[in-house]
Amino acid sequence: MKYVIAIIRPERLDSVTRELQKVEVSRLTVSPVSGYGAQKGYLEVYRAVELEVNLLEKIKLEIAVNDNFLAPTIEAIQKGAKTNEKGEIGDGKIFVLPLEDVVRISTSETGYEAI
Repeated sequence: MKYVIAIIRPERLDSVTRELQKVEVSRLTVSPVSGYGAQKGYLEVYRAVELEVNLLEKIKLEIAVNDNFLAPTIEAIQKGAKTNEKGEIGDGKIFVLPLEDVVRISTSETGYEAI
């Protein structure tokens, strides 16, 4: 089992969820987050004063998958999150972590059956 965390642009969320549904990944958690990486923010003018915006709004997806769903999940996120065919700085990142165990609260199922 793996725990997939993806950080994507907010405007790409619908596209990513559509791609995930195509590969039968329908259980995920979505959270708004802020941060910066290679984009490093931008300058904004507000009431004639320049403000440096360092933290950019992003979306964090968290998905627990069985090993056989890992590759399709990553491919779906990549396909949906890219802003164009080549991709751009700021399109996001995908992190894959080992997932030791999962427990479904309602039924007490554990492991891959709980996902």
